[in-house]
Amino acid sequence: MTSERRELIGRIWERDPTVWTSADEAKWLGWLDEPTRMRERAGELGDFADEVAEEGLEAIVLLGMGGSSLAPEVIRRTFGVESFHVLDTTHPQAIRDLESSIDVRNTLFISASKSGGTLETRSHTHYFWEQSGKQADKFVAITDPGSDLEREARERGFRQVFSGEPTIGGRYSALSPFGLVPAALMGIDLERFLDNALRMIELCRKEDGNPGWVLGQQFGHGWQEGRDKVCIGDTDGGFGLWAEQLIAESTGKHGKGLVPAPGESPDGADRQFAEPAVADPYSLAGEFFRWEFAVAIAGHYLEINPFDQPDVQAAKDKTNEVLETGKEPQVEPEGSIDELLAQAREGDYVCVQAFIVPDGENDRRIADLVRKLRRRSGLVVTHGYGPRYLHSTGQLHKGGPNTGLFLQVVDDPGDEIPIPGKPFGLRRLIRAQAAADYAVLKERGRRVARIHLEEV
Repeated sequence: MTSERRELIGRIWERDPTVWTSADEAKWLGWLDEPTRMRERAGELGDFADEVAEEGLEAIVLLGMGGSSLAPEVIRRTFGVESFHVLDTTHPQAIRDLESSIDVRNTLFISASKSGGTLETRSHTHYFWEQSGKQADKFVAITDPGSDLEREARERGFRQVFSGEPTIGGRYSALSPFGLVPAALMGIDLERFLDNALRMIELCRKEDGNPGWVLGQQFGHGWQEGRDKVCIGDTDGGFGLWAEQLIAESTGKHGKGLVPAPGESPDGADRQFAEPAVADPYSLAGEFFRWEFAVAIAGHYLEINPFDQPDVQAAKDKTNEVLETGKEPQVEPEGSIDELLAQAREGDYVCVQAFIVPDGENDRRIADLVRKLRRRSGLVVTHGYGPRYLHSTGQLHKGGPNTGLFLQVVDDPGDEIPIPGKPFGLRRLIRAQAAADYAVLKERGRRVARIHLEEV
């Protein structure tokens, strides 16, 4: 092992911010120790989950976005838990579909937001608080100490408030309460789950055979060689859905970035392949940590701070501007697929941003569109549902390299669903989010087009 490798691994474990940019990185390294802390709390969380299970609730619904929703969704899919639902869209039809599939008054709602101010999560929480008859014992909050959500949860007498670790950013929170409280409520054995993470931690301390280092060095060297598209192998649980945010939000800034591309072919001069090692569902915990460590290593090669997200706020601010006008957001079609692809250059990628209902039928329609775009362009094609992707790959789209061709797909969200305490409803909110992100991409000089779902 080279002295450089040994030194870099040691400096990360010593919390040395000079590994990256000497900014505030040392304040965001709590994820290195969190599995150890959470292993000590596994019994406590398991007892809470047993208590909930004994009540025979029909369903559990997680209300969260980005770092608060993606790990629970991948855990849910990997373990095949049908009674657990993750709501990370503001589309009114998705809300209606969820309500029709559960008994709202016999459901436990988990409101999860690190900042405690996430607009989508707070809107969902206020809506279901009213719909459930304000049953405080049917609500749980996961949030960082001192947040607005914590204050509201305590004022309303929520059943439980679980505190996050303030030294961990959202995309690094899979093995913190944001991932593990939901996992416990899914009936997963947390001790067994976290033991896999602890074994990976020990491997990621090693000078030889360090799987986090190997993957991170691959990411970094690949980027240096122009292979900036990370083609992530498919898993039954959709690991790439979580890895997308980790990679894109951590590395996509200052005109640099790795472009995560789950399920894409690695054949191409601008691509590299990364295979998630999820041999069984419980090994997922170790893989979460391996990829977190690897992306921290990659940040060293890109010479960026992997723990900030300087361009995420732009779309949020623009959304508020659109909403404050009080007018119906404009999301009319603009440009075309032909015009967008005509602007393609070697090394670009195409990104489909779908502000539509995330259901099975639309999954198939978007998959068909992705195949068509891939065939026509020869480029890597990524895709995501809005507003979910705003909390995942949105940082890369605005702060990363100007190599993206962005195709926004919109539909008619249907009738309005009011949000208690807000002058706007969910229909206007999702349309404002689509209009805002499109406007910000244009302001950043990105190549964009917008089509209606009927054109797909």
